[in-house]
Amino acid sequence: MKLLFTIFLAFTASMLQAQAPNTIFLSQGKIEFEKKLNQYAQLEGDNSWSELQKKSISQFKTTYFDMLFTRTKTLYKPGREGTGTSMGWFSELPAQENTVYSDLEQEKSVSQKKVFEQLFLVQDSIRKIRWKLTDETRTIAGFSCRRANAIIMDSIYVVAFYTDEILTTGGPESFNGLPGMILGVALPHQHVTWFATKVEAVSVTDAQLIPPQKGKKTDNAGLKETVNTALKDWGKYAQRLQQAVFL
Repeated sequence: MKLLFTIFLAFTASMLQAQAPNTIFLSQGKIEFEKKLNQYAQLEGDNSWSELQKKSISQFKTTYFDMLFTRTKTLYKPGREGTGTSMGWFSELPAQENTVYSDLEQEKSVSQKKVFEQLFLVQDSIRKIRWKLTDETRTIAGFSCRRANAIIMDSIYVVAFYTDEILTTGGPESFNGLPGMILGVALPHQHVTWFATKVEAVSVTDAQLIPPQKGKKTDNAGLKETVNTALKDWGKYAQRLQQAVFL
């Protein structure tokens, strides 16, 4: 019996050693996010104008962003050049190349946003999101992720996938608040997604996580007032543009 018990312990130890190298918990690194906008789905109505527009633009407009992160801080900013052609208001959507700094421990955010040719520096608290976890899982950039759902801005349905193998509770843009890093976000009704393409385990220093500095200083309430004033005569397009600014 002693011999059998000794063999069992040795087998268990070897199994744990074999599994250990496969479990990596990151607390700092770099993530590339691919953002995709379905421009065809944004066109309203099935008419000759819409069909003509589709011939002039790519179905998907793709842009890339890089995120540096430590355990409590993230810096999300434009990355390499994207792909896809656009025209008209598609290429003029506000706040499409945001830089977002988040201090998750202090619950503070600094965002640099270009809105109607003016650069704003938005200093405010980080967004509070009431997530509902589900049992659905998928693999993103080599990490096992779990799905969560939420509603933001009163009406925007959000699907997110996070991994607890990255300890930072951040994500692309202003998405945060799950038990790990958010590697995928989809807004089905807005026809836009953000998904990580790669995660690099690199050292990140405080000097690399500097909040943006340039722009007219304001907070979310002040920016909302400015945007609402600018869009008061835009009719049905106003809501879509407002959503683009505050995502």
